[in-house]
Amino acid sequence: MIYLDYSATTPVNKDVLDSFNKVCLNYFGNPNSLHKLGTEAKSLIDSSTKQIADCLKLEKQEIIYTSGSSEANNLAIKGIALKYQNRGKHIITTTLEHSSVIGPISYLEKIGFDIDFVPLLEDGTVDLKVLASLIRDDTILVSICSVNSEIGIVQPIEEIAKIVKKYPKCFFHTDLTQSIGKINISLKDIDLASFSGHKIFGLKGIGALIKKEKILLEPLIHGGKSTTVFRSGTPATPLIVSLAKALRLSLVDLDKKYDYVKSLNQKLKSGLKKYSNVFINSNDKCLPYVLNISILTIKPETFQHALEENDIYISTQTACSSSDTPSKAVYAVTNNKEKALSSLRISLAHITKEEEIDKFLNAFDKCYNSLMLR
Repeated sequence: MIYLDYSATTPVNKDVLDSFNKVCLNYFGNPNSLHKLGTEAKSLIDSSTKQIADCLKLEKQEIIYTSGSSEANNLAIKGIALKYQNRGKHIITTTLEHSSVIGPISYLEKIGFDIDFVPLLEDGTVDLKVLASLIRDDTILVSICSVNSEIGIVQPIEEIAKIVKKYPKCFFHTDLTQSIGKINISLKDIDLASFSGHKIFGLKGIGALIKKEKILLEPLIHGGKSTTVFRSGTPATPLIVSLAKALRLSLVDLDKKYDYVKSLNQKLKSGLKKYSNVFINSNDKCLPYVLNISILTIKPETFQHALEENDIYISTQTACSSSDTPSKAVYAVTNNKEKALSSLRISLAHITKEEEIDKFLNAFDKCYNSLMLR
């Protein structure tokens, strides 16, 4: 099997899984309980939270555990909007956001919030001058992802954070799901940030919302003691421990991993450029972990399944997108609806082997030539 869909999810690292299993078997007490089993579990959570805080240069109380990035995004956006709506109801975002950002923002628009979508430059990055001009006295939130999941566009998050910081009534939220464990990002001026364990070789069902200490949120889930007042529910000790382990491992040799993946990306591009009907949509502003292409005369699902017959797995758009809608990210950088409707996403990881890329290119050639004859 050749797996090239790491942006959708990653296999669990064995060491992370071992930590999860160990905690499941030996520290099963409710961390809210006052007896020994409970206090042991709570101690493990406290230790894991400190590890995450140290990794990201945060305070322990700035970490809220969630079921994943989708919940974290919803908590950040709805939580800020409902808590601070007395200040204003204006929110700024982009068309490149994940559905778990667009969804809650669309909901807020239905109940009276005013939404602006900041325009993008030709390379897909945010127009910073226009962003600054859009912020008003009643703007309470700017939510812009760090890396787009479909095409890999890297936004200038630290610059955006500095712009928003000039407006004390406005908060800045970013979705770090596709960038954490891949590139270095300073969280110094970022108010809220989301990430998920299953994108960094951790387990599904655990993620976190980073919320700077003085910021308040209206919770999505009320009732029941937890690790924070902003998200109720019995703390999932094994998942929290596994998240800390996955995050620590993801940050080891970050630059070395990046350079290796970049070399794989370049090899892919070189191999695909020879096909007249293949267009590479990812540009120089994109993370090398993602390579988005379009094959204009072949339906993306058809090509995906042809590769699947060779035990090779890639995706069409993102795992959370509808297959019959154009990719907004591809359209943003190509301004071509046909390319946006026919996009395929190849996503890499530091564990991808060079020989897997060679096998992929050989299988791609076979599938391409076969399907072009139909």
